[in-house]
Amino acid sequence: MSRTDRLFALSRILRDGRLHRAEDLARRLGVSRRQIYRDLDTLIASGVPIAGERGLGYMATAEVTLPPLNLTLEELEALQLGLAVVAEAGDDGLRAAARSLGDKLDAVLPEGRPPPAAAPMGLAIGAFADAARGFRHMPTIRAAIRARQKLRLVIPPDPEAPQRVVRPLRLDYWGRVWTVTVWCETTGGFADLRMDLIEDVVPLPHLFADEPGRRLSDRHAARD
Repeated sequence: MSRTDRLFALSRILRDGRLHRAEDLARRLGVSRRQIYRDLDTLIASGVPIAGERGLGYMATAEVTLPPLNLTLEELEALQLGLAVVAEAGDDGLRAAARSLGDKLDAVLPEGRPPPAAAPMGLAIGAFADAARGFRHMPTIRAAIRARQKLRLVIPPDPEAPQRVVRPLRLDYWGRVWTVTVWCETTGGFADLRMDLIEDVVPLPHLFADEPGRRLSDRHAARD
């Protein structure tokens, strides 16, 4: 095994989230313990997030470690725009993650490149305000879809039903806005509701089960 292959194999082993002793790693890769220490020093110096010390063991500290990526200018601009939109979201977890990712991206950009906070290609982030507003209730609705929990939605501009009791089935993104597909118990039918128009979401103490005519598959069948 070449040194490059060994370093790659070592980083993959450490990525499982467990603590690994140097002697076990040496036995697994067929090298000396001293060589493992040198390899670990090389990985750490290259920026791979590894924690530990001799005699105790080592493990990767990041949940995901990506290999080096080469981005085109257009790909970088798309990434910057996406981060800028998510950073304006009402989901605290997603907003913090976007800003953290933006900082990491900024740290590795070549000199002279604009930071991720800059609007790429002159695009106004305000044009994507609808998408950002759609994140406000994302955690609650996403959790309800997983738990199969009914929701009460308040949608003032909806002339058909400004308040609805719904079974949330799926989230979709349409380029500018998010929608949630629901079976609406108020109107007795399926609906695709714009997330940015929802003023309030109230989880109800009722779960729902699959029933013929009210499943996502039934929605798809009705469209075919």
